[in-house]
Amino acid sequence: MDCEYFGKCGSCTLYELDYEAQVAYKKDFASSLFESLHVKDFEVFTSPSSHYRGRAEFRIWHTGESISYAMGSVNKKGAICITSCPKVEEKIAILMPLLLEYISLHVELRERLFAIDFLASSKGLLVTLLYHKKIDITWDELAKPIEAKFGVHVIGRSHKVKRVLSQDFIEEELTIDNKNYLFHIIEGGFSQPNRIVNEKMINWVCLHVKDTHDLLELYCGHGNFTIPLSEKFNNVLATEISKTSIKSALKNCTLNGVTNIEFLRMSAEELTIALKKEREFKRLQEVDLDKYNFSHVFVDPPRSGMDEESLAFIAQFENIIYISCNPLTLKRDLEFLKNTHTIQNFALFDQFPNTEHLESGVILQKI
Repeated sequence: MDCEYFGKCGSCTLYELDYEAQVAYKKDFASSLFESLHVKDFEVFTSPSSHYRGRAEFRIWHTGESISYAMGSVNKKGAICITSCPKVEEKIAILMPLLLEYISLHVELRERLFAIDFLASSKGLLVTLLYHKKIDITWDELAKPIEAKFGVHVIGRSHKVKRVLSQDFIEEELTIDNKNYLFHIIEGGFSQPNRIVNEKMINWVCLHVKDTHDLLELYCGHGNFTIPLSEKFNNVLATEISKTSIKSALKNCTLNGVTNIEFLRMSAEELTIALKKEREFKRLQEVDLDKYNFSHVFVDPPRSGMDEESLAFIAQFENIIYISCNPLTLKRDLEFLKNTHTIQNFALFDQFPNTEHLESGVILQKI
């Protein structure tokens, strides 16, 4: 990937290496980091080196009556104005200058605009304009032509205000194990930013899941892994703390005709307590936890990894599937789990080329 802002914009840090060298660098880093765990080999899943990111956020920089996109500078002092970003999916890259030009022509649209978020999928594009001022129906009338002109969906946000012009979601289609799945992704909810690598991650997990009964999933999001995996299990119990993500997950079950998943809006820590019968929760009054015969637990925690109590809980399971967005906390958690489990498969997923960020997947089996 070539970018005129390499060395100025702080978003990309491995720009001095070509993509093949970046992948080798990350694999070497993982080999060194996980050496104490005796990992013999990694499966490595790569990404396109440009136009791979379907979720992107840009600050808006005001200079007089003109506006520009802006990113944090490489020295972390202030921002750098940009006109393009080759990381983002092509539909975002094409829209960026056209959208900015249109907004620049309308004072009410550009005034106190501080950021623009883009959410792209294989089936559409959603744009959110964020303001440091109150917006109302007057803003709606000015912003509606953006949808017609560029074929996108537009949302306006300001403090405690959300203006939805047509819809506040996009639909994504992923191909997993030669089958197509539809996902309803609501604006503001978490979604995987790299569609191509996301498909590879889900396919990798599905390939390595064997001898199944029921699945327990913690941190399920909108069902990105849950729904394809549900075909491998008799029943699935999945938890997520985000109300937005649970709403999407329920919709996604309907879209895909899935009926064997039960979603709970609970934290991983709360469900751990409930399953250990240490406390009763009103949210579980209609749920029969005893009906499940879990053969696998699937976790995809935030960058902070898992708390020690939840780690001790999942260590009881025969099979653990761990997806990680932070190799350092993954290493810490695997050091805990190595006393009860062995690593069967270990994969590296390059969701974010040109950066040092690295996603991982680990399949563990009880000793």
